[in-house]
This record gives sequence, structure tokens and C-alpha cells, in this order.
Amino acid sequence: MIILPSYYLILSGILFSIGVVGVLTRRNAIVIFMSIELMLNAVNLTLVTFSNQLNSLDGQILVFFVMVVAAAEVAVGLALIVAIFRQKNSVQVDQVNIMKW
Repeated sequence: MIILPSYYLILSGILFSIGVVGVLTRRNAIVIFMSIELMLNAVNLTLVTFSNQLNSLDGQILVFFVMVVAAAEVAVGLALIVAIFRQKNSVQVDQVNIMKW
């Protein structure tokens, strides 16, 4: 059984769309970060698909760097969320207005 690259690209588009909807509609900071991670994974799936299709390792190497950046983003993002929660007792994006004087 052969799985066509178009199936992977369709799945990647669906995952990316779910991530965009999650970022635009949710107000919880943790859910927003999870949606961003879902979008990054959709891009990774696309890169690996094209890399496999073109018989090149460039896409897979780029995926490795995207995963490293995503891990750093999770660490910094969760630290910011914990700091905001300790100060405001909420992780709702609408209720947090720390940047105001």
C-alpha cells in the first residue's frame, strides 16, 4: 500500500488550519501555545513530505532546527505563563494587561 504525498499535504493543511482557528478563537494562553505548536508540526510534516519527495535531506535538517526552536519556545512560553499566573491568577489573554502602566 502506497501513501501518496498529497495525503500528507492534506493532513498538514488540516492540522495547520486547526492551529490557526485555535489561535484566533481561544483566549487561554496555554491553548494558544498548543495551537502554535500544532501549526509548527504541520509545517514540519510538509517539510518532511517535500524532502522525501525530492530525495533530499535539507527539509529534514530544517525540521530538526524547527523542533529545537519549538522546544525553546515552549520553555520560554510556559515560564511566561507561570509568571503571569502568579501575578494575575489568570491565564486568560483578555484579562491579562500587564503591559499597561
